[in-house]
Amino acid sequence: MAANSTAVGAAPNGATDAVLKPSDPVPEGSIPVVGLDFDKYAERDITVSELVGNMASMGFQATSVGQAAKVIDGMRAWRDPETGQGTTIFLGYTSNLISSGLRETLRWLVQHKHVSAIVTTAGGVEEDFIKCLAPTYLGSFSAQGAALRAQGMNRIGNLLVPNNNYCAFEDWVVPILDKMLEEQEASKKTEEPIHWTPSKVINRLGKEINDERSVYYWAWKNDIPVFCPALTDGSLGDMLYFHTFKSSPEQLRIDLVEDIRKINTMSVRAKRAGMIILGGGIVKHHIANACLMRNGAESAVYINTGNEFDGSDAGARPDEAISWGKIKADGDSVKVYAEATVVFPLIVAATFAKAQQGK
Repeated sequence: MAANSTAVGAAPNGATDAVLKPSDPVPEGSIPVVGLDFDKYAERDITVSELVGNMASMGFQATSVGQAAKVIDGMRAWRDPETGQGTTIFLGYTSNLISSGLRETLRWLVQHKHVSAIVTTAGGVEEDFIKCLAPTYLGSFSAQGAALRAQGMNRIGNLLVPNNNYCAFEDWVVPILDKMLEEQEASKKTEEPIHWTPSKVINRLGKEINDERSVYYWAWKNDIPVFCPALTDGSLGDMLYFHTFKSSPEQLRIDLVEDIRKINTMSVRAKRAGMIILGGGIVKHHIANACLMRNGAESAVYINTGNEFDGSDAGARPDEAISWGKIKADGDSVKVYAEATVVFPLIVAATFAKAQQGK
């Protein structure tokens, strides 16, 4: 019989060796994959904290959600042993999340002082104020753009914003811009001239809106700075553009340099820095770059749907930020590949909200 042949009724030796190759010992501390057993909660309702805790051992993005909650709990609980100072938490989010109902979660975090600073986009600022003036409505992802345009409706995913909302925003914001310009010009004759910055503009608008539904009302109330390096990239930029014609020859001057110094100084002086970033683009990089000034944040949670294969910063995993010195090599970090409105309320409920309920 040939050397590579097998007895009648037996599998080929090569196939057996390939399929039934013995495993190396499982590393110590390995976590078995275990899903959620609802029978354990047959006598009572499961809490969100228990749900998220169980997700940590489920695998895939459920595990990332569980890890994100753990990292955020670490941010929240840490205190400097000498000063008692907590983690300086930088929260970043894109404008679509303010347009969505996640705005109320973001407002709650700011209202209860769970974050130290915010970075967002122009839309992430103006949509908050616009919602104080008129509602955004649920629509459909499949609504046709041409038909909506004819109706004066603007689509954000499956949300609809009537164009009249932006007209109401113009009616509200332009008189405030007029007043800010008057103050700027009058201050030139004093020893302390006013230099507007994006964060000062947002602070002023938060004060003027005087509405507890607003994220930036609470940011003003709680002295939480809101940075927006792309302040002109939206309806607010449109209003500033139109204002230049109305106010010529004098114009509002908005200083970006003062704000970059402010956010970077916050990072440098932090005893410990944490990043919670929802989405990508400028909000993600602006926070990460501020943390570079201190050789990296100690903890970071990214939540977005971007992938890394096009080389974009939006899709980059935390490990890429480590290579730049934006997250410390021994820091706690995780990226959750998910749409933020699905998972961030769960994470907040299992961390900040749970802690607040325990007070």
